[in-house]
Amino acid sequence: MAPRFLTSLLPPKRQPTAPAGRPLLTAIGTITFVQWALFFSGWLAWTCDAMDFFSVSLSVTRLTAQFNKPVHSITTAITLTLLFRSVGAVIFGIISDRYGRKWPLVVNMLICCVLELGSGFVSDYKSFLAVRSLFGLAMGGVWGLSSATALENLPVETRGIASGILQQGYAVGYLIAAVINLTLVPHNPHTWRALFWFSAGLSFLAAVVRAVLPESELFIRAKQARRDAEAGGVGPVPNKTKIFIKETKQMLKQHWALCIYAILLMTGFNFLSHGSQDLYPTFLQDSKGFSSDLATKATIIGNCGAIAGGTVAGWASQYLGRRLTIVIFVLSIGAFIPLWIIPDTFPKLAAGAFCIQFGVQGAWGVIPIALAELSPPAFRATFPGVAYQIGNMVSSASAQIEATGGDNLRTTLNGKDAPDYAKVQGILIGVVAAYVVVITILGPENHSSEFEKAKVAFQPGAGNDELDESVDGRITENEKNMDDNDDRIEKP
Repeated sequence: MAPRFLTSLLPPKRQPTAPAGRPLLTAIGTITFVQWALFFSGWLAWTCDAMDFFSVSLSVTRLTAQFNKPVHSITTAITLTLLFRSVGAVIFGIISDRYGRKWPLVVNMLICCVLELGSGFVSDYKSFLAVRSLFGLAMGGVWGLSSATALENLPVETRGIASGILQQGYAVGYLIAAVINLTLVPHNPHTWRALFWFSAGLSFLAAVVRAVLPESELFIRAKQARRDAEAGGVGPVPNKTKIFIKETKQMLKQHWALCIYAILLMTGFNFLSHGSQDLYPTFLQDSKGFSSDLATKATIIGNCGAIAGGTVAGWASQYLGRRLTIVIFVLSIGAFIPLWIIPDTFPKLAAGAFCIQFGVQGAWGVIPIALAELSPPAFRATFPGVAYQIGNMVSSASAQIEATGGDNLRTTLNGKDAPDYAKVQGILIGVVAAYVVVITILGPENHSSEFEKAKVAFQPGAGNDELDESVDGRITENEKNMDDNDDRIEKP
């Protein structure tokens, strides 16, 4: 008989992975054009976020020459961006849960566009750090808003695979940045600046796409219900902001332990992704002696693995459960660490990059839907976004940890002293993968939660996870299990 902690990873039998008579392909066939478009707008925004962020990682070598600074000084820009993203997540998450999904995301992407343009125009190191710090504020809001926009409008049984595809907007953004860095940057007189300017244009496009689409259906429904109440003349309708503040306090009182768990989980996940990606091009150049072009090509191959892994894991999580899928993919990371860092030839290292990112981003592919299902339903922009970005903040020094480790752990490359980033990355990712497996097993799961039926944050009762009775007056088994999940966190 399997140990209980293993069998608990499977979705409870009372929570079917798809409604009877509604297989995945049938459910996909019911998705409307507007639902597809809203999903695409969320995916595109997240793709832009990744491209903007990794523009620095791919330009580290050129930035060291531009500003005459060592690698660990340039990676300070990455650290500052990650540090300030948690503040942006709070600001934009609260605005989105209070006012709606549409215009907060449009404004968010326009700010990203302006700051990305600014990144390409700076002329000194201090200005670059200042702009990237401000950029962190803007980037912090993107994930929570794009995740909520993309997933809450889709049928429940399609959200697993949608989660995987959505999260791999991150890998697609990295991939686009790598392709631009390989093809445009070397032949452009502005070199690294051209990459930042291209990213700004894509962010502007994402803002336009979201602006022409309607608001999410649940906010349209909630606002209509309020107008109906005001027109009914049954008495004064409470102020929405006052209700929002009250319900936020109630949510924090009820779900504080769940908030802490989500932050601990996302800390591990962010160390996993940033530790395996941020300094990887530098590792290939400084520790393995590859050219910038080969390092970029290896990065592209790795991101192809990420896209494949995220999609497969998202689909599998609908049937295996969110936590079990994460555990399987994280365990695969440990198996491929040697192939990722030990070889000296490009084909083997590129294969290692593909396999590692298949596991890393495969596990990540489950996160958007897993956090959305765990989240207090009315706060699906704030809760996941803040947990994600606080985890980012805690892991913000990962690139600097690796750069400093490379300063102290040395190897020989072509008879010359060089940083041993291979050993540094292997140790860091091995430890973090073990941590993620443990924290995932110990956590809760609310598989197939119908959170689209909950009230929005400016409706009375939203902080207690109450359903919107205009949608469905009955409480389903999935909603009943929310309290059980909280108890698992709060009780040792």
